[in-house]
Formats: sequence, C-alpha cells, structure tokens
Amino acid sequence: MPKLAAQVAPQRSTQYAQLASELAAPELRLSPLGSHIQHIDPAILGGQEYLLIDLDQPLDEALLHELGTLAMTSAHFEFFEQIGDVEGPLLRPLTPTFQPTLPPDILTARRYRGKTNEMLTQFMLNIARFSSAFAHRPWNTLRLYDPLAGGGTTLFAGLMLGMDVAGSDIDRQAIDGAAQFLQQYGKEQRIGCKVRSETLKNIGKRWWIEIKQGDITQRALLTRADVGAGEQALHGFKKPHLIVTDLPYGIQHNGELIALLEKALPVWVEVIDKGGAIAFSWDATRFPREEMIDLVKKVPGLIVLDDAPYNALTHQVDRVIKRRDILVAIRDESP
Repeated sequence: MPKLAAQVAPQRSTQYAQLASELAAPELRLSPLGSHIQHIDPAILGGQEYLLIDLDQPLDEALLHELGTLAMTSAHFEFFEQIGDVEGPLLRPLTPTFQPTLPPDILTARRYRGKTNEMLTQFMLNIARFSSAFAHRPWNTLRLYDPLAGGGTTLFAGLMLGMDVAGSDIDRQAIDGAAQFLQQYGKEQRIGCKVRSETLKNIGKRWWIEIKQGDITQRALLTRADVGAGEQALHGFKKPHLIVTDLPYGIQHNGELIALLEKALPVWVEVIDKGGAIAFSWDATRFPREEMIDLVKKVPGLIVLDDAPYNALTHQVDRVIKRRDILVAIRDESP
C-alpha cells in the first residue's frame, strides 16, 4: 500500500513554533484522506519534521486536490524505503491540484493587534468544512460567516479558498479597516473590486464588496454589529454553511464568556444552514474544555463533536495562553 510523507509546515514565528507539530496529524485524520489512513508516524528527514502516512489505497484526483488545502502540512511526497538497488528514504514530490482563488499573501499582508495566526485560521476553516454535511462540496460553493470578525483574517482566508464571506463586529474601526484593506489589496493586485456601502436601521453601516477575476465572482459583506445581531447583520447574504471565529482573549472572568456565548450560540444556530459546522477557538487556560462542551450542549440544534481527534486540538500559544482549544459543533439537520 502507498506511503506518503507530509512535511509539517515550518513556522516563521517562535510564538507558534509547535502549532503545526501539534495539529498536523488531527487535520490529516479529519480530512477526506482520514478514512484511508492506517498509521501516522512522526519522522525527521533531512533535518525537517515530517509525518509518514500509510494509506489503504492510492491517491485519486479528489484526494490529491484536498492535500493542497491543508494548513499544517506544506509539501507532500510519495515515500519509498528503497527503489531497486537504491537505498532510501526516497521522496517523489506530489503536486496537489488545488489552486487558491486569491493569492495566499492576502492572509499575511495585513498586520494588526490581536490577529489570529493565519495557519490556525485556515486549519479551523478546513476542519469546519470536513465536519459539515458539505464536506464533499468545493470551496467556491460554500459561504462563511465570522460573527467576531475583528480585522478580517478569517474572511480573507475564506476568500482565498474561494468562498463568499460575511463578517460582523461591534468594532467599527476594525470592520471599516477590513473593508478598506480589501479595496486596496484588489487595487494593488489588479483584481476587480467593487465596494458599496449602505446604512441599515438598527444596524448601521455595512460594506458590500464584489471581487471579480475573469468568470469568478465572490461577495464579501462586512457589518458593524453586535454578536447577537444574526439575521439583521446578514440581511441579503444567504445562509452560511460554516461559522468560524476566534473568541476574545481579553475576557477576565468566565461569566463574561458564558454571557457572550449564551447570547451568540442560539443566534448562530438560527442563521447557519442545516448540516453546517460551527468551529471556534478560545483560551482554555481559563475556561476548560469540559465546561465549554456542557455550555454548547445546552443549545438546542447543536451536536458537539468530541471523539478523537476533535478532543486533541489543544495547543499552546504563548506564556499567557498556555492552552488554546478548538470546539466543533454541527447544526442538526432534522426539522
């Protein structure tokens, strides 16, 4: 049976040095490749960190395409212990067929305080899609909503992958800045980018952005709105298939986080498409996973995923946030 070598994505920042090492294997197991994986073993080849993956079947075009979307591994190879009389290990490069819709540097071009790591953002989008009822559908048929969008990193990742995106945040400066960045980025990259602003009663200013490249058109909606605004914030945007967000880290007391989620979760259940996935990260140093699961399970219509490897997504961020975790829940498809 075939064996792959997946290079764990190198990290430029020492702050996130272990991020890919901790999350690469869970991402592979949750991907469409996961049902064909028999074993995953870590290895060092040429001084670089790899995962050696035993498969139960050769890669087909669909699986090769999915390899190109993974966040925590950066290069993929066929692995051989020996070819003829030539001793290994020997690697034959694989060329994933996935092509991003927007240049990947859209994720790194904008810097702002509190920005979520770009690799983690793409990882969360991946596991949300893999877990949803829409895992078989291509990215460019899916819609994303980030209800705590901040400076827009999750939205930019969604656009890069090919989705239509919507984001809202109570911080007007953050939303306006994200809209202006998209407009400026389109101009610099010579990508068609039409921007239209509007003001809605009880909501305020919203930005509609249309990005056009040849026959491909994407839409982005950015709204200044509270996390509980829901359908008002998304008015004119079809139901999202994925809701992905990074919960605030500045919350000092668990009561504030509980209040935010008790307000937000029922709204997210209401606006997301049935079978859709909600994925969010939070500081588990202060709020343990078990308590978070209990909180989410109380919300009608949500099914928490907590079997392996969903229960192994904890990772360290820095000296303050020693345990960041990720929770995935599915919107029940029943009426």
